[in-house]
Amino acid sequence: MSSSNVTNLTTLTNIIRPEIASLSAYHVPDSAGFVKLDAMENPFVLPSELQQDLAHHLAQVAMNRYPVPSYTNLKSIIAEKLGVPAGHEIIVGNGSDELIAMISVACAKPGAKVLAPVPGFVMYAMSAKFAGLEFIGVPLNADFTLNKNAMLAAIAEHQPAITYLAYPNNPTGTLYDADDMVEILHAVGNTGVVVVDEAYQPFAQTSFMSRLAEFDNLVVMRTVSKLGLAGIRLGYMAGNNALMNEFEKVRPPYNINVLTQAAAEFVLQRVEVLDAQAAALRAQRSQLAAALSAMSGVQVFPSAANFLLIRVANAEQVFVKLLNHKILVKNVGKMHTLLENCLRITVSTQEENDLFLAAFAASMSSK
Repeated sequence: MSSSNVTNLTTLTNIIRPEIASLSAYHVPDSAGFVKLDAMENPFVLPSELQQDLAHHLAQVAMNRYPVPSYTNLKSIIAEKLGVPAGHEIIVGNGSDELIAMISVACAKPGAKVLAPVPGFVMYAMSAKFAGLEFIGVPLNADFTLNKNAMLAAIAEHQPAITYLAYPNNPTGTLYDADDMVEILHAVGNTGVVVVDEAYQPFAQTSFMSRLAEFDNLVVMRTVSKLGLAGIRLGYMAGNNALMNEFEKVRPPYNINVLTQAAAEFVLQRVEVLDAQAAALRAQRSQLAAALSAMSGVQVFPSAANFLLIRVANAEQVFVKLLNHKILVKNVGKMHTLLENCLRITVSTQEENDLFLAAFAASMSSK
């Protein structure tokens, strides 16, 4: 090793927190040339006439000016079109990831802990580490349902500042029992915040958003990414106004750029287009689940999201064979022991689903 490399390593050791140095950067695989079924994106584009109108609208945006940092109009449209109850403050973020980071920073008292069922969204644990918080993962049951008793025991023991409940959960697609979630909200009480992450709400058609007034410690977080606007990176959360005011203090100024703001305001005024696409994907989900369930050696788990989790023997080999067929899914088998031999498949168009099914059948038969 050269002396300069030794010096660089010494410098990094002196500067970088050890819990950060031990992490790996979030990896996104190259999907060029693949049928992309690994990231839960909406495969549908906007109708051509709407695309043209949107392009004209964006052309009028003053990109030489900062956005108005209150985002009042955008929040008003979110409240009206996406069902946030009147009187509840909304905070917008650069996707859900930034909202999670805001919550982590705001709650990062010395010794504070974050709790969530596992396997779950990786950013809950990563963001906790970024903010110097301890993350406590509570394993789900073997069928990926919520282990309520274990959650309640962990809450009693650790008194978490933040508890995450994804509704439905990624990467399993599970829709947790609402009564169990209410028990958790009561158990956390005034010692912490419970964040119900509804990223996949358009495909679950159930929500805690209408129940915000029942719980002072409830925050409901969503994104427009799965709804069909992943490219503009917009998330939002709502909850108790006093709590939202504190989170607002750590929101970076101008965190939503003017093009994202203008695109979101324009498209969400026509959200029925995206709702129709979500309905089509729910129908495709049922068809894809039925086709996979009919195959020998395939276990399909119930999903309320826009993806399916399946288990097959030798999932790693099947994953590689799918790559050879230019089909990219998510191999989640190494994320958690409960996910052994599991693959996650984004529900797509009829055409792409058929391409996947043909490649999957060939990959299974050639194991």
